[in-house]
Amino acid sequence: MWCQRLAWLLRGSCGRRWPRSVAALARGHHTAPRSLRCAWQLHGDHLELRYGNTLMRLDFVWLRDHCRSASCYNAKTNQRSLDTASVDLAIRPQAVRVDESTLFLTWPDGHVTRYGLEWLLKNSYEGQKKQVMHPRILWNAEIYRQAQVPSVDCRSFLETDEGLKEFLQNFLLYGIAFVENVAPTKEDTEILAERISIIRETIYGRMWYFTSDFSRGDTAYTKLALDRHTDTTYFQEPCGIQVFHCLKHEGTGGRTLLVDGFHAAEQVLRRAPEHFELLSRVPLKHEYVENVGGCHNHMIGVGPVLNVYPWNNELYLIRYNNYDRAVINTVPHDVVRRWYHAHRALTTELRRPENELWVKLKPGKALFVDNWRVLHGREAFTGYRQLCGCYLTRDDVLNTARLLGLQA
Repeated sequence: MWCQRLAWLLRGSCGRRWPRSVAALARGHHTAPRSLRCAWQLHGDHLELRYGNTLMRLDFVWLRDHCRSASCYNAKTNQRSLDTASVDLAIRPQAVRVDESTLFLTWPDGHVTRYGLEWLLKNSYEGQKKQVMHPRILWNAEIYRQAQVPSVDCRSFLETDEGLKEFLQNFLLYGIAFVENVAPTKEDTEILAERISIIRETIYGRMWYFTSDFSRGDTAYTKLALDRHTDTTYFQEPCGIQVFHCLKHEGTGGRTLLVDGFHAAEQVLRRAPEHFELLSRVPLKHEYVENVGGCHNHMIGVGPVLNVYPWNNELYLIRYNNYDRAVINTVPHDVVRRWYHAHRALTTELRRPENELWVKLKPGKALFVDNWRVLHGREAFTGYRQLCGCYLTRDDVLNTARLLGLQA
């Protein structure tokens, strides 16, 4: 029995036998040649695999569940065929072998699982911790102006993949993007929006006109200045992308304010990481109550101000709207004051003049805003000002980007 285990261990040592002591081999530790850059060791419930500079700990159940063999995974549909509930939760491989590029595991029923080492490096927890889900360029006003990010012509945007890809690359990197030479009508703006996504219909309708007639119970439907904020914080999933197109303005003022919320949050993380951690951990309610004309709505959304992926602490959503933040009753008394300090730190960063990008929206120039990242506001204005726009489903925008070969 001991000899059988020794032979098994020798087979598992990255494709060759090693002049190591019998005692070392029996402990299940295996070192590969430098050229292979891998070594592995078995533990009670997982395989420890070092490949390159990454040490991965791969649970045996996880290794069986993610098998990509034809009987376990449908390569045509890219869906799992294996019934996860059928996997023995105490499963262990009977044999392990690693060569230059592949991990081989033989299971008690004789089934063989093969994993490319590069695939494991990319898909293991340890590999994911080192990866960024969404590459971005964080910016303040000066950084954005110096980047000289070009607008995309409407015809190129609508008729060519190159124009669409350039637009989406700008949007993914900066959280804002512009399209020029758009006919100043709601119908043409709708065609523009549908090029990259399904339009998300909300309590505000599908496509909306935006004037200062107070037709809705929202400060935005006035001529007053609006401080920086993200929209629909009172939705359980805030709208992902917002489209603005100024159709007409006969008056003064009304410039649009844009602030990169992720840049501000990064400054908080750098200067006071305990504030960042608190803002990403404490859930708050946001609320929208409307009783104007025939519009009657009561929306409540719950979530922290900063939302991060737990495996790599990457920020993916900021929910910041002081107008719509509800009563703070989800925070115990010993946390409330600390939360206010953390919120003040973020607000200070968001309000720094150097972080404010002011743009004048004009007929023919449409603006797309990542509502999960970039805060928007507006200065007070005079005269008649009409905007149209809509919300887009985030999943569909990212889907369009991935189909064009972009990381999204």
